[in-house]
Amino acid sequence: MAHDRDLPVLPDGIVVVVKEECATCHAVEPVLVQLAGATSLTVYSQDDAGFPAEPAPIHDADLSVSWHHDIETVPTVIRVVDGVEVERTVGWHRPEWERVTGVSGLGPDLPVMRPGCGSMSVDPDLVDALDVRFGASVLAARRIDVAAAEDEMEMMFTRGWTDGLPVVPPTEERVMRMLAGTSRAPSDIVATVPPDLVDVTVEKVAIAAVMAGCLPEYLPWVLTAVEAACNSEFNMHGLLATTMPVGPVVVCSGPGTRAIGMNSGGNALGQGNRANSTIGRAMQLVVRNVGGGRPGEVDRAAHGSPGKIGFCFAENDAESPYGTLAGEHGIESGVDALTVFAGEGTRCVVDQLSREPDSLARSLAAGLQAMHHPKLVLGFDAILVMGPEHARVFADAGWGREQIVAGISEHLNRPGSELVRGADGMAEGLPEAFADAPSLPKFRPGGLMLAYAGGGAGLFSEIIGGWANGDVGSKPVTRAVTY
Repeated sequence: MAHDRDLPVLPDGIVVVVKEECATCHAVEPVLVQLAGATSLTVYSQDDAGFPAEPAPIHDADLSVSWHHDIETVPTVIRVVDGVEVERTVGWHRPEWERVTGVSGLGPDLPVMRPGCGSMSVDPDLVDALDVRFGASVLAARRIDVAAAEDEMEMMFTRGWTDGLPVVPPTEERVMRMLAGTSRAPSDIVATVPPDLVDVTVEKVAIAAVMAGCLPEYLPWVLTAVEAACNSEFNMHGLLATTMPVGPVVVCSGPGTRAIGMNSGGNALGQGNRANSTIGRAMQLVVRNVGGGRPGEVDRAAHGSPGKIGFCFAENDAESPYGTLAGEHGIESGVDALTVFAGEGTRCVVDQLSREPDSLARSLAAGLQAMHHPKLVLGFDAILVMGPEHARVFADAGWGREQIVAGISEHLNRPGSELVRGADGMAEGLPEAFADAPSLPKFRPGGLMLAYAGGGAGLFSEIIGGWANGDVGSKPVTRAVTY
């Protein structure tokens, strides 16, 4: 179907679109000469004003004819009556060419059929620029003019749009390409972004995704992460304002993580994977550039952490012996989903000797007990990212998710007398009112969560400590990915 913005009208008769870099177009040159002698013929050449030599072509230099008339394959033959396309055929197929043109005996020396080549108007290197040039723009964002002598990378640093690392310039072509990754309209409101409580559209999120270095197929995950983080339940404003070194951690699962190439194995929580590195970063750029959450302003972290640039990883749900974090929060198995958790950087728990589940549970509990402070309990959640070798110890013993959490939690209970202020010579601790409590858990019910990721070698697990939990702080938020 032709587009109607500045639509070039095709001349009546037979129109053929070709390009010089197409073997089939070369093969049909004699057929074009036949048609020129038998009917009204117009030839458009995409790439070479001198091809074919006969009949003389019109050079579709800017590809406007090809774009507006949806030429996907060359050669394309179109019959036009009163300025309106009546029918077309593509490639070389003698019966079809004879039917469309009304001329018989075409190309007697050619095989009956040869496939065509891709049109330049659908070339991946050109199509985005053509869409911007000829299409009705769907973008509403303000355009920024950059002087020819101005370094666009330095300009974005100067204007405060970056997180301290270089960002990709969000040109109209790149944003249009990014928007192809979702079925949602560019003008749809995704969320209201704190701290400035600004409505952010799909287009604005796409701009951030371009700047972060995402591919279009990552966009649904970025959109879902923004939705999950920008609500009162997660409390992004509070997360920014706290002086603790925490930020949104995005834990992804489902077959879509594999489709977009996310890493759930070795170094899953580290660098080196484009999807892992850019999805969380894009969400943070939305908070910074749309919501106004900048360090030294609303963001008051005393130390911060590298994870505040962007912390995102995938679970190995295909091999997990105890499901996924999203499943723990009610998402059905096999559904693409993510959980946003208010967390700090990771700390490693090493146990290379335990081969029985109770021994390993005790080791993991000892590591978890020290999270934030050994005497601070109930106020903070945590995600335990178990590596495959540790998880195998529990799986071989038949322990599922609930039994693992219960087994670890059993070794996290301590009497209030050991946790109050002043106990063990430490001023930090719980108020004296808890001194007579016979046993206090480290975590509230549901506060210790499990994820499964990491390389196959290494008897290690990782703890992601949380921020203040519940109504006074942040709750983990899980969402199915919306495409």
